[in-house]
Amino acid sequence: MRKVVAAEFLSLDGVMESPDRWQFPYWSDEMGQAIEEGFASSDAMLMGRVNYEEWAAYWPKQDPEENPIAATMNSLQKYVVSTTLEEPLEWSNSTLIKENVAEEIEKLKNQPGKDIVISGSGTLVRSLLRYGLLDELKLMIHPILVGSGKRLFDDEAETKPLELVDSKTFSTGVLYLTYRPASEQSS
Repeated sequence: MRKVVAAEFLSLDGVMESPDRWQFPYWSDEMGQAIEEGFASSDAMLMGRVNYEEWAAYWPKQDPEENPIAATMNSLQKYVVSTTLEEPLEWSNSTLIKENVAEEIEKLKNQPGKDIVISGSGTLVRSLLRYGLLDELKLMIHPILVGSGKRLFDDEAETKPLELVDSKTFSTGVLYLTYRPASEQSS
């Protein structure tokens, strides 16, 4: 069975919005390697509408010679959860999931293949966690307080016990934490 893995950049105060404004001073080869490993273990992305629109406007315009990850981003299968977008989606290899989201994601998990990765899309991550469809949560916690912006877990997040399964500290002070939903026995 495939896993659904959310990989997120967060500030210490939980902000995930606009990491391009605050995360670059903490970038390191270690982070790059961890991100590359995440993409190497996946063959599909799952995203919400906002993330899709932002990335679909950016990645197809990138030259793979200058930005090697562009080829990966453009070739991956993309599943987009949205009730407002219409098909056909413009970005290559993109499929719209408009209805029965939990059922459709369960079907994807049961197909052969590698992991399905989510980056950004906080509302989708919270929803998948609530419905038991998120298998791992990989957080890169940056040592900065951003103060305001969309947080991964807002005031409406439900209590959900998690189990820490791996942790690393990068040379720039970024914590790389991997969690899985805790089993019913340990909660």
